[in-house]
Amino acid sequence: MGRPATKPGKLRDGFYIEVRNRGEKTGIKLRRETRKAMDAAIEQYSRIKEIVILGESKNGKWVDQKNSKIYSIS
Repeated sequence: MGRPATKPGKLRDGFYIEVRNRGEKTGIKLRRETRKAMDAAIEQYSRIKEIVILGESKNGKWVDQKNSKIYSIS
């Protein structure tokens, strides 16, 4: 057993969404290479989960994070 990492992991280039159960505060981050693939993932998971669009990451930095949206079908 080693010591846990203290430095946050680097983000790979792509589009990120967060998938979580309805009513929860945290979830799992998913990365897709293209916006089309991200839209397909949103369509797939939005039936049973709550989706938060985190934005696009390039070179370890967020490009478009201020357009964060939450998708949920009630």
